Amino acid sequence: MTAETAAVVALERTLPDAPPGPGVQLLSVDGAMVPLRAGAWAEVKTLAIGEVVVGDGGPRTTALSYFARQTDAATFGELATAETHRRGTTRAGTVVAVADGAAWCQGFIDLHRPDAVRILDLPHAIEHLGRVAQAVFGPGTAAGSEWLGRQAHAVRHGDEDAVLTVLTTLADTPGVGAEARDVVTGVAAYLAARRDQIHYDAFAAAGYPLGSGCVESANKLVVEARLKGAGMHWARPNVDPLLALRTLLANGRWADEWPALWRCVRTDRRPRRVVPTLPAHPASPPPPAALPVPPAPKPKLVVNGRPTNDHPWKRRFAHHAKS
Repeated sequence: MTAETAAVVALERTLPDAPPGPGVQLLSVDGAMVPLRAGAWAEVKTLAIGEVVVGDGGPRTTALSYFARQTDAATFGELATAETHRRGTTRAGTVVAVADGAAWCQGFIDLHRPDAVRILDLPHAIEHLGRVAQAVFGPGTAAGSEWLGRQAHAVRHGDEDAVLTVLTTLADTPGVGAEARDVVTGVAAYLAARRDQIHYDAFAAAGYPLGSGCVESANKLVVEARLKGAGMHWARPNVDPLLALRTLLANGRWADEWPALWRCVRTDRRPRRVVPTLPAHPASPPPPAALPVPPAPKPKLVVNGRPTNDHPWKRRFAHHAKS
């Protein structure tokens, strides 16, 4: 983790040219929750970067690499510069940024490639439409499933304007309750604000991925598989060092970078020899301890088979005689 931070500082100081990026690069970010001690939870932010290639089965993302940290959005964006620089994000031909609508995700894209083609994750958009179906028609109803199917098909195949119109009309339909109307208007506003990110038919025709499955898989395989095991609860300072090792392994750079990291670990943990400080003048020897006084000898109670005057029997008889 320290090495990653030092790499970012060096990049900011020297501003070297990034290596060439691919013709089309995927950039996707997302968050996952991990358990901390004392019942707390923290969000780990993850970046996935890959190269988009188009084959007979549609777009496919290859050469994936990852970066993950448990920190705030601004710090995450800055620290991720080491990975985006390594992958040539600034010099890639086209960067396709697929993410959900969270503000920090869009801020990350603004920082690293503001001209990226931004795509709202398609399953995320359909999930919002599903909220409308449940609020208006009821959870699990046939009418809700049918409505959702029509809208999902329409938004995927170029009729996003029709979907927005349906939402606006639905909000004004008599019989829709106040709570359901709030859900409908909220989803309509959410999708309308991201109108340029839901041209799914055009994106698919250009060979761009429509979902953020790469980073969601990274959340599961890189982050959660190690940090969310049964009974695991982490001290907050231990999360990022482990994430640094996990991404180093997942990125295929373990053999190249671990030896140098291990040398640093050994140097930091090697016990330092402590040289004792001698006094300026030798101290005076302490006085000799006093010898213990031997206890007084106990009187004999029996001599030649006869009790002496100190025997308890004699003392008892003498007491009776005086009485």
